[in-house]
Amino acid sequence: MKALRILGIALGVLGALLAIGIGLLLALFDGEKLKSELSRVVLEQKQRKLDIAGKVELSLWPEAALTLGRVSLSEPGGKQEFAALDSARVAVAVLPLLSKQVQVQRIEVAGLQATLVKHKDGTLNIADLIGDNGTAKPAPKVGAGDTASTPVQLDIAGIKLSNAQLTWRDEKAGSTTALSRLDIGSGRIRADGAQRSLAIDALAVSATGKTGADNFELKLEAPRLQLSPEKSGGETLSLSALLSGSGRNLAAKLVLSGVEGSTQALKIGKLALELDAKAGEATVKGRLESPVAADLAAQTLALENLAGKIDVVSPQMPMKQLSLPISGKLRSDLARQSAALELGTRFDDSKIALKLNVAKFAPLALGFELDIDQLNVDNYLPPSANKPAQKAPGDDKLDFSALKGHEVHGGIRIGALQASKLKFSKLNATLKLAAGRLDLAPINLNLYEGTTAGSLMLNANGNQLALKQNLSGISINPLLKDLAGKDLLEGRGNLALDLASRGDSVAAMKKALAGTASLSLKDGAIKGINLAQSLRDIKGKLGSKQDSTQQAKAGEKTDFSELGASLKIANGVAHNEDLSMKSPFLRLTGAGDIDIGGGQMNYLARASVVANSTGQGGQGLEHLKGLTVPLRVSGPFEALAYKLELGSLVSEAAKAKVEEKSAEIKAKAQDQVKDKLKGLFGK
Repeated sequence: MKALRILGIALGVLGALLAIGIGLLLALFDGEKLKSELSRVVLEQKQRKLDIAGKVELSLWPEAALTLGRVSLSEPGGKQEFAALDSARVAVAVLPLLSKQVQVQRIEVAGLQATLVKHKDGTLNIADLIGDNGTAKPAPKVGAGDTASTPVQLDIAGIKLSNAQLTWRDEKAGSTTALSRLDIGSGRIRADGAQRSLAIDALAVSATGKTGADNFELKLEAPRLQLSPEKSGGETLSLSALLSGSGRNLAAKLVLSGVEGSTQALKIGKLALELDAKAGEATVKGRLESPVAADLAAQTLALENLAGKIDVVSPQMPMKQLSLPISGKLRSDLARQSAALELGTRFDDSKIALKLNVAKFAPLALGFELDIDQLNVDNYLPPSANKPAQKAPGDDKLDFSALKGHEVHGGIRIGALQASKLKFSKLNATLKLAAGRLDLAPINLNLYEGTTAGSLMLNANGNQLALKQNLSGISINPLLKDLAGKDLLEGRGNLALDLASRGDSVAAMKKALAGTASLSLKDGAIKGINLAQSLRDIKGKLGSKQDSTQQAKAGEKTDFSELGASLKIANGVAHNEDLSMKSPFLRLTGAGDIDIGGGQMNYLARASVVANSTGQGGQGLEHLKGLTVPLRVSGPFEALAYKLELGSLVSEAAKAKVEEKSAEIKAKAQDQVKDKLKGLFGK
């Protein structure tokens, strides 16, 4: 009993001494002096103003804790505020302090606000705080008088960051991203730099924010995560994101489950990505899954069995709904900035295979191979209106700037393709993109009963375009109908194009168009006018000085056996001087202009009836033998008018009569002379 009494007295004395020590520490603690000293050091070393407006309080039981009130830190020079917080509290365990060990129990920060800025010269406004002053740091020395830096060791019972606001502003890119209501919470966090290990329990991160005109929400949950050289793993980790803007929304969720391995090699049993997007009345839903293998030391990532499905629903699509199964694999080497992707899908009657090889991420250097057996793009696009809508100024703008900053090369092979009503087959093209210039050369394909070979160039430097194509054996009528919706010409033959233009809009491109074109057709027809019938009608109008004008009429046509013409194009106007058309009863020549930029033409053709005009379609044209009938084609492409210029035809007919009469008189005179000569010589 005596021993217990002595022990009780000793403990009491010890407790009293400890209480007295704590009391003295609290009494001697000077928060105002600490605030002043901290502000002075920060100003001297960082040239920033530290303002601790709230109280600095110290508590020692049941845990040692330092509490701060309102704190703000300025930008360098002290003119603007860089960061501020409403309150902060750091608590450590008391008993380990007696063994000179610091065990942080909890870190709590409320109302943090900070603005991070990347200046136009690439520097950050926190460079001085993180020790990045642009100069190389000497390697740490180990030896007499020097010791290597002590590996970091952390053991924190938990952290809590509430209602934080962070802003990232890139002055060079002119973009701003703001995080608001950022909350971070966790259970125990243990880190050992010597063992290269990290363990986190119950990590939860949530935030809302805005980037540009879009709002977003982020949420991360990781119940348990452990990383070490010997063993790494964790429970299911999930990351979800919501993005909303003008007329569109996107929800995405990434789930990683079955995480195991080590810091050198990590395996994920299943990566699952879910997407749910809406733009206007169209929706896209998708899910992709794959196991993942990552070598963290070599910085490689592999998704060897990528599988999933994408569903598209839109009332604007002819079939309203589209389902795309996805299969493939992805491999990436982050150290070398390279990646390889293989994807395959099938929908309706189309089978598509795509291979991508990325040699460099930034700037992008990409190679690809695209194979499609057959595809009708028009089946998946909104139907065009019967009448084209009036376009507002600027709706036809062209901008090729997206071509800059990338290097892409690859091949495209398509068995059968329909796009914008144009029908192709056996398309084979090679693509190259570099220095803002896109070249498709060569382009070989079959179309409209013929073949074509040539090239296409787009250049972002000056918004330039160049097209060279040689079309052989094509049927011109279905091509014109599908390409321009025009029923102007029939026949089969060859077409050669060598065109170039530049401009920031479709209208400007048309007006700047330059180059050459040539056309050679056989066994066809000019649509909209029956020239034989029009010439027959002239018989009763030869005495008139009034021209005869008619609009192009559907169903009427002028047949020909051969037609050829060449065009020289400058400033959007195509000029022709060598039109030659032949038929069994008719010959047609002409010259004039086709204003492509203005969408109209003014062309004067000259028709003449051949001597043997009683053949195909030539009956009733005997009265026009020896005459050349002027035919002017003019007006907008949508409403061409054909005018027979009869005023000059009267004088032509009179001249022809005079010449015919003169020839007759001359022939009679020659006969009379011959008769007299016969009588004179008796023969």
